[in-house]
Amino acid sequence: MSKRDYYEVLGVNRDASEDELKKAYRRLAMKYHPDRNPDDPDAEEKFKEASEAYEILNNAEQREAYDRFGHAGVDPSQGGGPGGFSFEGNFGDIFGDVFGDIFGGGRGGGRSNGMGRGADLRYNMHLDLEQAVQGDTVEIRIPVLAVCEDCDGTGAAPGTSPTTCPDCGGTGQVRVSQGFFSLQQTCPRCRGQGVIITDPCRTCGGAGRVEKRKTLSVKIPAGVDTGDRIRLTGEGEAGVNGGPPGDLYVQVEVNDHPIFVREGRHLYCEVPISFVDAALGGELEVPTLDGRVKLKIPAETQTGKVFRLRGKGVTQVRGSGVGDLLCKVVVETPVKLTSDQKDLLEQFKTSLGGSDKHSPKEKSWFDGVKDFFDGLKP
Repeated sequence: MSKRDYYEVLGVNRDASEDELKKAYRRLAMKYHPDRNPDDPDAEEKFKEASEAYEILNNAEQREAYDRFGHAGVDPSQGGGPGGFSFEGNFGDIFGDVFGDIFGGGRGGGRSNGMGRGADLRYNMHLDLEQAVQGDTVEIRIPVLAVCEDCDGTGAAPGTSPTTCPDCGGTGQVRVSQGFFSLQQTCPRCRGQGVIITDPCRTCGGAGRVEKRKTLSVKIPAGVDTGDRIRLTGEGEAGVNGGPPGDLYVQVEVNDHPIFVREGRHLYCEVPISFVDAALGGELEVPTLDGRVKLKIPAETQTGKVFRLRGKGVTQVRGSGVGDLLCKVVVETPVKLTSDQKDLLEQFKTSLGGSDKHSPKEKSWFDGVKDFFDGLKP
């Protein structure tokens, strides 16, 4: 049976670039790979046909011979050009070249002696509201994997060095044949490190890292809130085989405050006052995070009234301007009254004479209740 034109097999023009050839072969290889077509007996043949076409056209010398003489120019049995195509012997290299960025294969795809970045760490930090609003510097102690000082992170005993793995040649990967093609996998002898330690360091057991506890000073910027993260670059775990260290992320959680509640850049609090101060007015001392301030209560203040103290809130980490402190007045009913105090209140009640003008909200509320029930009558 005569072979199809290689350009026709790949579906490309005769002046196709190397990149166009590679993309065409990838598409066909993914479409006809036998593992993806177990029930299609023709898939493997189409797969081999595409691989053969790509192998020839991707080689500049063989492509030139094919363009001049056709299949005869690349078939050794017909006295053609050098090399020829042998599917069993070459497919592993083709597959690695084209799919190396997906499966980690490809020619020259060695490792850097197992070098790897250290893991990032997380530390949950609980702060008082004052610390979060005003900023602070807090010392913390954390357990980390640090570079072993005895072996300087190599994992080998002092005076010795790791040796190149003879199985993978230091790449950390070996090629394994599976059926009609070959794949690269992690070298089982060195476990992908590329080196072997024959005399491990006694301090770290050959790991190159040891667990330590270190103390760090964390600068808390003013205005942080629950959910914010502070990144300490390079304060995570040490890298492997000389790799860079990871980072430490400090996760902030602000504790509840006995007086204030924070919402964004504003602070809220409730201020209890006596009904005498609410009726006659007065001046109170109100706490803020900066100290005490005077709050003037006008006469006839009702419970629920909110007073705003500007600039007594929070300066946010991200944003401009300072928030406010909002004080909600709560009129407190006196308790545990003496007989004389009760008599005075009875006299006060009598002096009001049942006039509606002293309790306008009470009258309007009862009028609304009366109208509601009147509306229910048939």
